[in-house]
Amino acid sequence: MPNQPRPPQHPESPAGHRGRRAFAGAGVLLALSTALLAGGTAHAAPAAAAVGRPSAQTGAETGPPAAAEPRNTTRVTAAVLDLDGTGRVPTVYGDDVTYDTASIIKVDILATLLLQAQDAGRRLTAQERAHAEPMIRHSDNAAANALWREIGRAPGLEAANRRLGLTETKGGSGTRWGLTRTTASDQIRLLRAVFGTGGKPDGGATALNQESRTYVRTLMAGVATEQAWGVSAAGGSGWALKNGWLQRSTSGLWDVNSVGRIVVDGHHYLVAVLSDGSPSMKDGVALVERAARAALTSASGH
Repeated sequence: MPNQPRPPQHPESPAGHRGRRAFAGAGVLLALSTALLAGGTAHAAPAAAAVGRPSAQTGAETGPPAAAEPRNTTRVTAAVLDLDGTGRVPTVYGDDVTYDTASIIKVDILATLLLQAQDAGRRLTAQERAHAEPMIRHSDNAAANALWREIGRAPGLEAANRRLGLTETKGGSGTRWGLTRTTASDQIRLLRAVFGTGGKPDGGATALNQESRTYVRTLMAGVATEQAWGVSAAGGSGWALKNGWLQRSTSGLWDVNSVGRIVVDGHHYLVAVLSDGSPSMKDGVALVERAARAALTSASGH
């Protein structure tokens, strides 16, 4: 499966603004700034969530736009955790503020579903698997709609996230799962719950068991060829990922995100890159891939 095929052409279902200053190496900040300039500068993108244009699968995702807050530049934040190292806190490059998730939330939806099934002492049903697999591998929105309802929408997601160690992720209102807000560091926490060896977040709460983690990993390692872009650009052939993209209806600008595990010289890294304000889908993909490469170069020391 190639690492950088053509990006998908359909906008996804959509999806706030709060954060803290995160650690950033000067070299990577310069690289991220260069990536922003190379990708173009967007204007007047709303910082609060606006509803993106739904695909043919997602009529339930439409709704009135949220209040807009002027913003003048494209933003990008990258977070990296050396999974083979001893650290438990990722290095974050850029401001660790919240972004729309778009379809990276589908990993969180699946993790929530699996955790709820564990609590009930059962495995996923055939119907649940029939939704989960296209939701991750093909980013199927109709499947996500069904599972979002099943997990109890935002309240169900947030209850599971407290157990998975996420602290900065707020579910989208009503049916609008793509308007969930998250940070790069929270996405690393979610990835640790999936790819970590211990299976428990920092707080020691009950989390995903080995069978559940293996299931999510397998799906993320088998995404459709046309969606195998993003953080995979910073690694070799061993990667597992989920991407998300949406175009804001109020500005026409794009949110593009990518999260996953990559392998570099036999070393495993968790990487999350979140961005918004790109003038096109193509620009957003290029921005995310440049940011992922820059962050990995700094984190790996080469």
